[in-house]
Amino acid sequence: MYKILIADDELIIRQGLRYILDWHELGYEIVGEAANGSETLQSILTLHPDLVLLDIRMPQMLGIDVVRQAREQGYQGKFIILSGFTDFEYAQAAIRYGVDYYLTKPIDEDELLSTVQEISRHLSQEKKKEETLAQYRDKAKGMILYDIIMNQADDTGIHYAELFPQTSQYQVVICERYSKEEGQPVYQFSDLLKMANEDHTSYDSLKLDESEVILLRGPEILQRFQEILDHYDREQKPQINSPLDSLFITYGRIVDSMENIHISYQEASMLQKRRFFCECHQHTIGYDQLPEEHSVETDVLGEESLHEYCELLSGYIQAAKRNQVAETLKSLENQLYQSESDIMRIKLFLTDLYLSIKERLSHLYHNANIPFPSNSEIIDFIGNQYYLYEILLYFTEQFEMIVRTIGNPSSDSVMDDIIHYIEHNYMNNIKLENIAPLFGYNSSYLGKIFTQKVGEGFNVFIDKVRIKHSKELLVDTELKVYEISEKVGYRNVDYFHTKFKKYVDESPAEYRKQHKGK
Repeated sequence: MYKILIADDELIIRQGLRYILDWHELGYEIVGEAANGSETLQSILTLHPDLVLLDIRMPQMLGIDVVRQAREQGYQGKFIILSGFTDFEYAQAAIRYGVDYYLTKPIDEDELLSTVQEISRHLSQEKKKEETLAQYRDKAKGMILYDIIMNQADDTGIHYAELFPQTSQYQVVICERYSKEEGQPVYQFSDLLKMANEDHTSYDSLKLDESEVILLRGPEILQRFQEILDHYDREQKPQINSPLDSLFITYGRIVDSMENIHISYQEASMLQKRRFFCECHQHTIGYDQLPEEHSVETDVLGEESLHEYCELLSGYIQAAKRNQVAETLKSLENQLYQSESDIMRIKLFLTDLYLSIKERLSHLYHNANIPFPSNSEIIDFIGNQYYLYEILLYFTEQFEMIVRTIGNPSSDSVMDDIIHYIEHNYMNNIKLENIAPLFGYNSSYLGKIFTQKVGEGFNVFIDKVRIKHSKELLVDTELKVYEISEKVGYRNVDYFHTKFKKYVDESPAEYRKQHKGK
């Protein structure tokens, strides 16, 4: 429906114009009336009607002045000038301001109908033209944005401000499906941003293959994005079938100009390729998690490295040193993370490593009947995994199977290994369900025997270890409280404050003040 405004200083004429035609049938909705020039101009600028029926002589402001000022302030709608005067000067003045329709009073119904129908056709053509132009603009905008993020834009003659509102902060985010399973509901990350940004002008998005690339602009939308990242950190595992649960997000650094956007995109794109290194239920990875350039001088995937890890792991397995096995696998994980090799080569290395260990232990314990998987099963399993942690968990389970086959350590020695592991890894995201497979137990059973042997729950023990080390850092270092919080494994400083107060009965700042220098 097109919007129409009726403006005449005589009530009876306004009422007549309201009912002279069936406006609704013609596709119009009367959105207002005005009785003087000032009121008409205000209504035009407020209601933005598509058509104004305007008397040429109005109190406070002539109709021609209304038209002129409305045009000067950007109004692009249609006018029909109504007048009891046939003086051609009025028509000339109206034409200068883009008024194509001039009717004399008394209004002829057929003439008004014909004029309104003609205006409807023009409005329809203009709307279609504007929609077509908008589509071309969006397409062109997407192509330019693609060139910008790929660092292929020719800056000559391009005025970015005309297409993208300028700001001092930009960041590129790439989103893709989290689940590899077909049939799972998938949300567009841009749809989530719309809920917090009604004008939708603080970001742009485009599709690249199966991913959505989003350019965030300005502090407000960046703050909103940070809140989403914080939500992931708090939840650790988003609710099943929630929008966030369906997405995997990578993001580059914040840059200060359109010319540097490609830097943020390149980092986000590199992180996409490193999804293999993500932890279980990890939905986001940022530029600060990229490995340092040229940080590894030796080839971690070479024959020498393969032989070294085979020797270490085989020895620890034979000695039933679960903790050393876990630490060796962690060291291997860190070195692989820093490696610049592609994922396929890493998988081949891990396959060779397991097969080498299998060959060695099969020879040493040929009478033990160790139930190894076949070589083809090992190759298929490692080759089909999406994540490194899945492969290392498989290694852990297999190594525990071997330990149990060739020996039966007591639960006391296992508990000592677990406590030793916690003491050396408390700063990481330690969870019972993550530790249990490392030592050959399911999480429920391990939780029970841990409480029996240690005398307190698993989470309480970890909290006490973390608080113990935080007290040492508060007294022995000048680190800020939030830095100490991160170093002992609490990513949320408020949560650290709560735990510290619970176990020490005073805040970190109070403890430091009381014990510093003693």
